Amino acid sequence: MNPYVLAILLSSLGLGTTLTFASSHWLLAWMGLKYTTLAIIPLMAQHHHPRAVEATTKYFLTQATAAAMIMFASTTNAWITGEWDMNNMSSPVASTMIITALALKIGLAPMHFWMPEVLQGLDLLTGLILSTWQKLAPFALIIQTAQAVDPALLTALGITSTLVGGWGGLNQTQLRKILAYSSIAHMGWMIIILQYAPQLTLVALGAYIFMTSAAFLTLKTSAATKINTLSMIWSKSPILTTTTALVLLSLGGLPPLTGFMPKWLILQELAKQNLPITATIMALAALLSLYFYLRLCYAMTLTISPNTTNSITPWRTQTTQSSLPLTLSTTIALGLLPMTPAILMLAT
Repeated sequence: MNPYVLAILLSSLGLGTTLTFASSHWLLAWMGLKYTTLAIIPLMAQHHHPRAVEATTKYFLTQATAAAMIMFASTTNAWITGEWDMNNMSSPVASTMIITALALKIGLAPMHFWMPEVLQGLDLLTGLILSTWQKLAPFALIIQTAQAVDPALLTALGITSTLVGGWGGLNQTQLRKILAYSSIAHMGWMIIILQYAPQLTLVALGAYIFMTSAAFLTLKTSAATKINTLSMIWSKSPILTTTTALVLLSLGGLPPLTGFMPKWLILQELAKQNLPITATIMALAALLSLYFYLRLCYAMTLTISPNTTNSITPWRTQTTQSSLPLTLSTTIALGLLPMTPAILMLAT
């Protein structure tokens, strides 16, 4: 892709997200969401592969549907209340429609069906943008409107997403689909705590972005898209294999890695709110996700692929990309747990 075109598209992505962040008016927020959708579509379809075009079409249709629902709901709310302000969501029908549309935008279950299919058709860097940056603008709107939404609906969305994200990833062999189901499960953790402690939602979102970035950049460096490709990385770059296994365990939420921090704080808050059954369901659902991360770690570190050769040629992975983003995201994805008190102070 032409670097000037790429710069324009990436700056449009940033502009759309910033516009949504800064707006308290539904029309401006809607414009920001449309900016981000339209800016990422050329990035998704840039390879002209049939799967990429199919993924782009699916993404456009789902995002356009969600945007139409948001416009309809905000117009309904403006009709009832007489203003377009986000903080005045007095109509329960409008607020339910908006949270449903935003759930469709970020891929919360049961509106998640597009997410694995779209991510599977994209290259890894575009998939990284879709899994991280594209979640920010809808999440900003969800956080602003969450107090007007029925708490039972948010709890149902959170539990369903965590369970679906765990179950869906169990039978997958494609790494991008596994990361898509991982994303769905993490979104469930963020939504479940939103009504009780919004700052923990931000902590979980930050941890998720760094861990997912580390996972995608690692797969990009090693050019791996399937589980059986992972089993051949150890002979080419053993250190990368070690850090990848740790990043995956961090995504699963094992101590003493960064991924344990949001899960621990969220379960603690749910227990404080006198919701032991919800906390138990969430903890058990996390075990489902942990299983497929352990499966990837097993394939990488405890199996010797029959396809490896002892010749000198494939010993080291050749890559032209900068290793600094991978190093930074991996370090943050592995070592932030001791910083938990400082992060909580910053979040509150």
